[in-house]
Amino acid sequence: MARGQTHIIENKTDLKKGLKKRQLQMIALGGCVGSGLLVASGLALRNGPGSLLVAWTIVSSFLYCTMQSLAELAAVFPVSGSFATYATRFIDPSWGFAMGWNYAIFWVIVLPLELVASSMTINFWNSPINSVVWVAIFYVLIIVLNLCGNKGFGETEFVAAIIKLLGIVGFNILAVILICGGGDQGYIGGKYWHNPGAFTTGFKGVISVLITATYSLAGTELIGLTSAESEENPRVALPKAIKQVFWRIIIFYMLTLTLVGFLVPATSDELIGASSNSSNSPFVIAIRAGGIKVLPSIFNVIVLVALLSIGNSAVYGFSRTVLALAEQGLAPKFFMYVDRKGRPLAGILVAAIVSLLAFVSASPQQSAVFAWLVSLSGLSTLFTWGSINASFIRFRAALSHQGRTTEELPYVSNTGIWGAYYGLIMNFLVLAFQFWLSLFPLGKKPNAKDFFENYLGSVIVIVFYVGHKVYSRNFKLLVNVEEIEIDTGRSKADIDLLQQEISEEKERAKSLPVYRKIFNFWC
Repeated sequence: MARGQTHIIENKTDLKKGLKKRQLQMIALGGCVGSGLLVASGLALRNGPGSLLVAWTIVSSFLYCTMQSLAELAAVFPVSGSFATYATRFIDPSWGFAMGWNYAIFWVIVLPLELVASSMTINFWNSPINSVVWVAIFYVLIIVLNLCGNKGFGETEFVAAIIKLLGIVGFNILAVILICGGGDQGYIGGKYWHNPGAFTTGFKGVISVLITATYSLAGTELIGLTSAESEENPRVALPKAIKQVFWRIIIFYMLTLTLVGFLVPATSDELIGASSNSSNSPFVIAIRAGGIKVLPSIFNVIVLVALLSIGNSAVYGFSRTVLALAEQGLAPKFFMYVDRKGRPLAGILVAAIVSLLAFVSASPQQSAVFAWLVSLSGLSTLFTWGSINASFIRFRAALSHQGRTTEELPYVSNTGIWGAYYGLIMNFLVLAFQFWLSLFPLGKKPNAKDFFENYLGSVIVIVFYVGHKVYSRNFKLLVNVEEIEIDTGRSKADIDLLQQEISEEKERAKSLPVYRKIFNFWC
């Protein structure tokens, strides 16, 4: 790409359309439920159950707005590597470059982290087998699954999401029984909300939980990367799948975390440490405390499935993101290679090579190494979500500038332009709060190590952004709104035909009973 030139991005590679509607819906519903909810929520719980609910409610609210923005953009422009591509097109090529590599780094680092977390989960059963052996087994399994193409990825995520869904629903039913006195502890009720209390670390503790909540919800936007490989009509299938995020938030997070807060006290010694070990999972702690012998092992299997599922998503997310970057001229051209089966082999190969970092689990320095690996991608999600909302705002501005309306769009965001502004502002505020916590850590004195471990992700984004600005010599902050092209790459190029289809769908929807209208709005 020439310096200073803005590209209009379309799919150039031969990704196969093999993802089915049911797979997309399950990926959206439970695809990225993993260690953030099942393990890291234990660390957050140390700040009190009230902090848990307040933080997850705040993050969930602007995540929902973000996903609605993504649904509208993905329905109009179903391209590979959607968010980075949208950032390049609607915001600025340098920002698109920074966002693309930010997201790619996030996923390529997540994989070795999840591999080690999975091997450590095996230690729940006091396995005599060295953890490196489990790392090797899980490593081969995940790479082989991705070599099966998007069908292998889709089916794996479909089955894993069902297992996670059943596990969470089963835990919720058990939790109600335990709270009401069905376990060894007798009647629990709300005693842990009174002692040690709902907010054990004050305002600063709530702010620290915002970051954990964001981490637990990271990967929700992965559904946007599937738009170029959807077997169904993207304008219908993707928005419908993205609507499932609402139910993930309500069932998987808000309800489940409320019940966990009733069952496990914030002062529990088992929560201290915050490593990716299943014994620190508040879910396993709650089941053990109830005196149930077999269920902790069963739920530990669910934790293991969730971790491997995230590892599987990591290879998919990285390979599709660098493919999109290569299409834009923002990554080496060899990443554009897609074989006859629709597999971006170059991206999968690089992910496999970087994932060899997982074998650092054999080193006594593994915790230090992985702390820095996590810091590289720790804030990636906030930048990604903010970029999605900013792209949406710029797209709507270009639409308005050309005197066109949302009537021509295949899907219109439920939260609209104000929801996108809310999502963008909240992402900025959480980044600002994280900067404050990085400078003045909870319960510690200010120090450089903690600052960079918590905020290195922002430094990486700035380096990529400024580096591309200098290289391209394009110092404009934003693409001019009159230069934004909003027709190339559309899922439906014939706008008149599209409007006719939408009009017919609306007429059919009017004849539906009220309960069906409500169901279609939320599902």
